[in-house]
Amino acid sequence: MNTVIDKPAPDFNAIKQRQQATWACGDYAAIGTTLQIVGETLAEAADVRAGQAVLDVAAGNGNASLAAARRHAVVTSTDYVQSLLDKGRARAHAEELSMHFQLADAEALPFDNASFDVVLSTFGVMFTPDHQRAASEMVRVLRPGGRIALANWTPSGFIGRLFKVIGSHVSPPAGVLPPYLWGTEPHIVELFGARAAQIRCERRHFNFRYRSAGHWIQVFRDLYGPTHKAFGALDAAGASSLRRAIAALLDEFNVAGPDSLVVPSEYLEVVVTKH
Repeated sequence: MNTVIDKPAPDFNAIKQRQQATWACGDYAAIGTTLQIVGETLAEAADVRAGQAVLDVAAGNGNASLAAARRHAVVTSTDYVQSLLDKGRARAHAEELSMHFQLADAEALPFDNASFDVVLSTFGVMFTPDHQRAASEMVRVLRPGGRIALANWTPSGFIGRLFKVIGSHVSPPAGVLPPYLWGTEPHIVELFGARAAQIRCERRHFNFRYRSAGHWIQVFRDLYGPTHKAFGALDAAGASSLRRAIAALLDEFNVAGPDSLVVPSEYLEVVVTKH
């Protein structure tokens, strides 16, 4: 007779605390700013209009928030890392854009039901440990007929592959679904389908542009939380192995030849219209 032993549920709170520390280390804002074009494209896909109430979830340093504010929306920018919100606030001040900034957990948004016309997230909410809870929170705060617009890295794209390389050197938290699942249509349908009047998905690419593979690795090792933490968790041999694996991945994706680095990274642009 076989005995079935139930595995304990993952401790999402503990995982979230570690993730929060990861995103607070390095300087993600310096990386995030280079992704601004994705926020602009996503705001267009969501058809953000003047006067609409827009929420940016896991906003980082505010790419989608700024894009919505440029379209004269009433924007609330949220993240669970205060230093990133501070960077977003500085950017908004420099551009004389009016918006509200609030510390908030994507899995427990501190807003009433049906408070927003549009909910955005660029490469943010996909990193929440409890996917279904985060999706439910975005739907809850959205008014009927409103739109959720997301940009999520795909599993087969460069960043999706990068996370698999990192995971082969530093084990991810047990029991937590990989973030790149948000970059697949079936997972999006699973998360939102029952509450959606329409789901539209389109594959797009963002180009990472750096001087060389070595330049990219140095910047991301210093500034990007997940790679910064991964290198810090390894001994010298492990760090060297990770560096070689990332360099090989960059070489595989590089379309610029030997004198520069241009790496297209696929992401899934998602627009969900709520019933």
